[in-house]
Amino acid sequence: MANPNQEIKYTKLFINNEFVESVSKKTFETFNPANGKKLADISEGFKEDVDIAVKAAQKAFKRGSEWRNTTATHRADLMLKLADLIARDIEILANLETLDNGKPYESAKGDLFFCTMLLRYYAGYADKAHGRTIPTEPNTFSYVRKEPIGVCGQIIPWNYPALMTVFKIAPILATGCVTILKPAEQTPLTALYIASLTKEAGIPDGVINVITGFGPTAGAAISMHRDIRKVAFTGSTEIGKLIMEAAAKSNLKKVSLELGGKSPLVIFDDVNLDEVVPLAQEAIFTNSGQICCGGSRTFVQENIYDEFVKRTVELAKKRKVGCPFDSNTQQGPQVDKITFDKILTYIDYGKQDGAKLEFGGKRWGNEGFFVEPTVFSNVTDDMRIATDEIFGPVQSIIKFKTLDEVIERANNTEYGLAAGIFTKNLNNAITFANSVEAGTVWINCYNATSVTSPFGGYKLSGIGRELGEEGINLYLETKSVSINLAANN
Repeated sequence: MANPNQEIKYTKLFINNEFVESVSKKTFETFNPANGKKLADISEGFKEDVDIAVKAAQKAFKRGSEWRNTTATHRADLMLKLADLIARDIEILANLETLDNGKPYESAKGDLFFCTMLLRYYAGYADKAHGRTIPTEPNTFSYVRKEPIGVCGQIIPWNYPALMTVFKIAPILATGCVTILKPAEQTPLTALYIASLTKEAGIPDGVINVITGFGPTAGAAISMHRDIRKVAFTGSTEIGKLIMEAAAKSNLKKVSLELGGKSPLVIFDDVNLDEVVPLAQEAIFTNSGQICCGGSRTFVQENIYDEFVKRTVELAKKRKVGCPFDSNTQQGPQVDKITFDKILTYIDYGKQDGAKLEFGGKRWGNEGFFVEPTVFSNVTDDMRIATDEIFGPVQSIIKFKTLDEVIERANNTEYGLAAGIFTKNLNNAITFANSVEAGTVWINCYNATSVTSPFGGYKLSGIGRELGEEGINLYLETKSVSINLAANN
């Protein structure tokens, strides 16, 4: 059950299956965004700590080690055990997530249930990441092996801390890789707790290592490390560029990036507004608007535009903002003051650029980092609230006329993470889905992410795909072997 007084047990680095202080013994504070109060002092990792973690990971991955000798079937068993442990401690983890991130408690529980689904899904892939034989020349036998990349670095964001932890470690475990994972400095608590469960599950020393700290120090050390062969990052496009640069300058390590978005959600005039208005609002307001694939550009066909705006404002006024441990709360705080201030700045930009502020636009309450659900109408494509990723509860409603026009405008962005369309016209839906430049397209739904479907972006929204079979391939090398059979005659 919801418990705002949840004990915080794990605050140190997790290296080689032990919680240890950083070499520097420095710490940083993590805060409750609902009230701004300190939760705990967390060990701050630096390059020296990353080096130690990499050595532990290398030892775990070494030929002949316990982990390398673990069968795929046993790796799957360990993953299923970890899923069961997360399910067992789901209330503890949800409380920590709500305290550290500010998301409503029931939403946190939903994220953790998805974590168990991820682990169970990828456990099923552990013994299926195999190669094939290939017909080549006479008297030649050729085959392809799929082998784990080895030591990986993984850097995750603060908007879905527990879920992103498992997004990253599930394919690591399934493929037999090892990792050094850095959670966001704003939200380290659930990653550390999950690390403790990996040990309890029986995952060997050095396979999962967690280094808490900051991007310019710990994150940069992971990105630049010459003994890390692959780095996976979820976060902003700006940081993604820095990681790619670091990978190129160091050892040309493989890179996968799931980055920002400015996703279009297109609503045609044949829809049922009673159904679609709440779905369109949830597409951007979910998780306090802190969602990379959020439908942050709401395109509405001109015949229903005014009615859509009217109903959207009425609904926004009813949205429950407040304590994330309250079961009635729909929207909690933003994660920190930096994010809070950025959102309010963009709301000012919207007003300056000529959009009509229909509702919200201010701080909610007297403590913490709450922003009112905010609705703008009369938004045009060139306004900053229509071009930049705000990452907050700000809905920009834009008018359009025709399918061809809205496809062109939807694609007029540097991003390409997701897109959505609501319509009863199947031809319009399929034409849009096939034409929009986005890694995921939702038709008559939104944010319908599944463990079985690949997720990632076009253009500045990233490189590679997580989830589904593609998520396994990110952590595998392909080796081609040919044997001259005639040499044995």
